[in-house]
Amino acid sequence: MILDGQCHCGTVRFTVRLTDGLNTARRCSCSLCAKRGAVAVSAPLDGVTIHQGADKLSTYRFNTGVAEHHFCSVCGIYTHHKRRSDPDQYGVNLACLEGQTPFLPEVEVLDGQAHPSDGNAARLAGVLRFTEGARDG
Repeated sequence: MILDGQCHCGTVRFTVRLTDGLNTARRCSCSLCAKRGAVAVSAPLDGVTIHQGADKLSTYRFNTGVAEHHFCSVCGIYTHHKRRSDPDQYGVNLACLEGQTPFLPEVEVLDGQAHPSDGNAARLAGVLRFTEGARDG
């Protein structure tokens, strides 16, 4: 599955070749991802091509410094990141991809607080569910 993507302001534009379509959609419970709240899909490192705005991408690293979180320095939107759990993959912000929505019926949330790269078993922290039209009473 090949899709075009961009940040909110359109400064950063890219094409992504997804590993397995939307089947890899997930969130993470680590401190950064919990605040960011994005749903990411997987792409190989050679599956992301930046066509415009590479000079406007900023990178944030924390903790071990292995994961590289990229975002537009103009609008601040996270576009993609090199994964700590698999440094041969990018996680790509599903909301940045043309014709896609992060509001999937279910999205697995992986336990990023007890990270597999720290010797912990990979584990599911929970599942996010989106129910269209649901409202609080």
